[in-house]
Amino acid sequence: MLAASTRTRRLNVTCDSSVDREVFLHYSLIPSLLIILVLSFLQRREHRRQRDDTFYLLGDHFGIIMPLDFVGTFSNRWSYGVAFGATANKVMFLFSEGYQPLKVPQWAQAFVLLLGGMEVGLSYFPFFACLSSEFRLVSSILGFSYSLTWFVLTILQISQCPHGQFLGRFETLIFYWPSLLCLGFLLGRFLYMFLKALPTRLGLEPQAGEKSVLEAHQAEHVKRLLRKPRPQEGEKSWFQARVYEWDPCFQYPSRMIGTLVLASICLYLFIVMEFCVFLLVRDELDIFEDRLQSYLNHMNETGTLTPVILQVKELISVSKGAWVVTIFPASLTCISYLFHILACYRKHIKRLWAGDKDFLPQKFQNPSSAASVVAIARYSGWQIAYILWGYLIIHVVQSLCGVMLMYSLVLPILHHQGLEMLRGLGLGVLTLSVVVGLMILQVWIAGRFFLQPKLGTADKQKPLALHNRRAFHNFNYFLFFYNVLLGLGACLSRLLISCLLGTWLIARIDRTIMQSGYEDADMGFKAWVGMLFVDHYHTNPVLVSFCHILITSHRDRKLQKTMQYWYLNQSAGPRVSARARMRWLLLQTLVNNPRLAVLRKSKSGHGSREFAQILPTCSDC
Repeated sequence: MLAASTRTRRLNVTCDSSVDREVFLHYSLIPSLLIILVLSFLQRREHRRQRDDTFYLLGDHFGIIMPLDFVGTFSNRWSYGVAFGATANKVMFLFSEGYQPLKVPQWAQAFVLLLGGMEVGLSYFPFFACLSSEFRLVSSILGFSYSLTWFVLTILQISQCPHGQFLGRFETLIFYWPSLLCLGFLLGRFLYMFLKALPTRLGLEPQAGEKSVLEAHQAEHVKRLLRKPRPQEGEKSWFQARVYEWDPCFQYPSRMIGTLVLASICLYLFIVMEFCVFLLVRDELDIFEDRLQSYLNHMNETGTLTPVILQVKELISVSKGAWVVTIFPASLTCISYLFHILACYRKHIKRLWAGDKDFLPQKFQNPSSAASVVAIARYSGWQIAYILWGYLIIHVVQSLCGVMLMYSLVLPILHHQGLEMLRGLGLGVLTLSVVVGLMILQVWIAGRFFLQPKLGTADKQKPLALHNRRAFHNFNYFLFFYNVLLGLGACLSRLLISCLLGTWLIARIDRTIMQSGYEDADMGFKAWVGMLFVDHYHTNPVLVSFCHILITSHRDRKLQKTMQYWYLNQSAGPRVSARARMRWLLLQTLVNNPRLAVLRKSKSGHGSREFAQILPTCSDC
């Protein structure tokens, strides 16, 4: 009855908060749209409309703003990742299908969830837009104000309702501390942006030049390709050889960092939610056990159902213990998958850069362009969903394995049946050893008596040429009937291994769990491959370096054409002399301002008279 009172005490915890995050989510769309309009007004359009357009009065304002470049963004990666982390609570709210603003039929639930996803995206759009905007001063002020609003709202909710119904004390803090930490980081980031942009705005520091399309690590990668490979200095450590080796010429895009951060926080929230459900189920099971114990006490443990009831109580106790114990290994497995997927991404993208596609199935080596573009949008969301569902499936399987281990090894010892358990275990191991031994013996006999000798002393194995054919056919005949029975066990082992590997690797989106020829049915692996090809075509360092050279050359030629000066150099390409440029600019200034020619100071005085003679002829220029 203690469990029942505990459950009642938990459910009686009530709190009236003055802040409702779900309601505030709807109202936050108003400031979000205002921030988007301000940033869009500042954003210049690259291609203006024709003058007969009805919007020509807007000029080149109200350009399209983007939250971030999902393909080629390598700067502010962790800031974008933390901004994704701030959305984790709302993502889990959508994942649990708790967003039900409208009463619609079952078939229309997909549209409601789509509407909810767009609303969450629009509500958190200012975080990303302010981080990626070129107008650092305005965007830092807007981003800081918007982040501060959400930060204060979260603080109020935690302070007013810190406790909950399932975890008890500080339940709200347990759920919202990752979001609070991310919002605090964003506040610091926007404050740093403001302090960096203010001196530039006041003219105390020069403005930053135009950003190059070629990142520093991409340039280093191309330089490394052009250099001769150096001999490796020293041996790699165990961590570098078997876990991960840092590459200074490679950086993960912001999409991968954001996926890692958001998936980690969502996994944490999912584990907490699962534990809350476990506490609820445990309380119900405790009530059920109390009723069973009351029945046993009433019957003085002499009823006909007493053995069954004792076994049920034991099963409940073992299941609860196995479920709690396997939380840590299941979560550790999924966390390791997150980092392993990053390592696989680097390995696969480098192989694509090198022109190697052999690691992909044949039908995936030339994916559809449209499917690849859709895959880049699907990948991050699908990866998070695969991790969450994978954790639940892995946890269930590990719990079942724990229950089996308890019933096969631990409980017999507790029930003083250790000798019987060891006897059964020994018979099982002996039977399996005999079966495996007979299979190995068949291979040894085939290699020893039914194959012709090696053709050369350097050969590693005998050639596939039969020897002693009559004995071989008798060998096949007598083992035919035994192998029928052996095939039954092999079939069951195949099914068991496939189930274990499938459930163990269900969260791995970077590799398919389908058999060869059926990979096309794995939609997660298709999204992974499509995402790889999009990154390969748009962030290949060699291709980006080539485009950088073309852009730089075009800009130099355009500058030379503006100054009407060409300087050809076979080795270094077209260049402009600094002295010639200064003279040309001086001439332009004097042509536009003829009175300055008289006031210009000259050592010999010939310079002023020469310019005075040139100016009348250049006045019509």
